[in-house]
Amino acid sequence: SERAREELIAELGSCFLCADLGIVPELEPRPDHASYLDSWLKVLADDKRAIFSAAAHAQRAVAFLHGLQPAAAEEREAA
Repeated sequence: SERAREELIAELGSCFLCADLGIVPELEPRPDHASYLDSWLKVLADDKRAIFSAAAHAQRAVAFLHGLQPAAAEEREAA
């Protein structure tokens, strides 16, 4: 479903941001994780390229968010 695709993109983006910022995500499983994983697995099974598309969308979103940060803007202006 389209919602599952969007959720996959958001989750990947969250992982990318955590990695960039050195944030260690919670490792405690949430009750809804199984249903999320099930919906993502259906998307991935139906479209073999879905993971690449989702990762690309997530990376663009992360780059956009980084670009909104004042330090990033100042570094670009100094260059």
